Amino acid sequence: MLKHITATASTLALLAGVPAMAQQAPLFSDLSMPNPQATPHPEYVRMLARQAYIWGWPMVNMQNRHDQITQAPEPGLLGGILPVAPQGQIAMLSDYILPSETFVTCPNQDVVYGLGFFDLDEQPVIVQVPDFGDRFWVYALYDARTDQFGELGKPYGTKPGFYMLVGPNWDGETPEGVTDVIRSSTALANTIPRVFKDDTPKDGEAVQALIDQVVVYPLDQFDGTMKTIDWSDLPEIPNPSADTGGGETQWVVPEKFFDQFGKVLETVAPLPGEDAMYAQFKWLLDVAAQNEDLKQAIVEEAVQAEKEIIKPFFRWEHNGKPAGNGWNRSVNNADWGVDYFDRTGTAKSNMFDNRPSETQYYYTDYDVDGNQLDGAHGYTVTFAAGQEPPVDGFWSLTLYNDKHLFAPNELDRYSLGTKSKNMQRNEDGSLTIHVGHASPGENLESNWLPAPDGEFSLYIRAYWGQEPITDGTWQPPAIKAAG
Repeated sequence: MLKHITATASTLALLAGVPAMAQQAPLFSDLSMPNPQATPHPEYVRMLARQAYIWGWPMVNMQNRHDQITQAPEPGLLGGILPVAPQGQIAMLSDYILPSETFVTCPNQDVVYGLGFFDLDEQPVIVQVPDFGDRFWVYALYDARTDQFGELGKPYGTKPGFYMLVGPNWDGETPEGVTDVIRSSTALANTIPRVFKDDTPKDGEAVQALIDQVVVYPLDQFDGTMKTIDWSDLPEIPNPSADTGGGETQWVVPEKFFDQFGKVLETVAPLPGEDAMYAQFKWLLDVAAQNEDLKQAIVEEAVQAEKEIIKPFFRWEHNGKPAGNGWNRSVNNADWGVDYFDRTGTAKSNMFDNRPSETQYYYTDYDVDGNQLDGAHGYTVTFAAGQEPPVDGFWSLTLYNDKHLFAPNELDRYSLGTKSKNMQRNEDGSLTIHVGHASPGENLESNWLPAPDGEFSLYIRAYWGQEPITDGTWQPPAIKAAG
């Protein structure tokens, strides 16, 4: 009978409200690691290779962009189109980006862009911020994971001055005159400044003096004075990758992926919880390096994953989450954490988003009835009076072809929105944008967004969204087939 009422000391302690001694979890460094001399069967290796490819795709993408862009001998325009610069500097455009660009999908024609890549452990850089006054601007700073870091822009009340970007391992001195120090989580980083301008020649002239003060340079060149560069007079740099087949430059080549992936694992430190994943991926590279058949297997798996998993991310229904009326909206943009699905989807479909507090994106391939958008038909997109995207920055509706790039058209018009000073409203105050390959009629052409003679998609940007944008209560309007 006694054995039935005898309790352990730990049980009694719990019953008395006193916690038993907790078992300490082992440190990761004390755990057994996969053995590189193991002889795994190909099916296991193939499974792990797919995981590595999907997870690492955005970072190999970022590394390859850095490696090509920083080959520029000086700030200039690659192929006369894309701003490029040596490592540690940027180049700026002086107008909207040209519709022929293929560096990145889903560019906009609402801002003047800049671009630069850095190795911030090797050399910090100084970022100049002029006084933009009331003009919207933001300098998006990206780490190797395509997460944004730091806060530089109108939404943050950033003051004019000199901002120093440093890497995770930099421990040098901060010079006098530096306004603030911003630390990246990875040594590899880049910035894409965005400065809003409207579509009038007057504003194009007004913005030039500001743009010319958007300058980034290595720390050892800092002297406390505001430098200026005439970005309207940049040399053209020949583009060795000019032939893209009509789409974005192919930044990730599956046959080369696993030759490049090791650099990511070496230079991008694991996020919390990723140590075990890193151990598996490093082991994968080790065993493949010792066995030609396994190396061939992981390359084959990369090729298949590109077709079966990465390519479908180009369809907007596989990005973000539903936003109403057949649209999807971005999720965790540029603030991915461990949201690997949306990080990889965005890297494929529209890389270099701004974080949600800066921009919300809405996108679709379909009209409100679920039919593929096609230039053979006409469509109307009507914002009810007072129901345009509620923003403190700007908004726009942009049209892209089936490659998520601009479709050349007779009006040289690719978006309409805040920047557009000639749009006409309906008598009730609503705003209708007409979309299609054929003109809706001369009296409506101020509100016409020309489409290619084929499939296309539509994309709404809401920069510095107000609460209905950030909390998801605002819905984009229905896209209706005309007549």
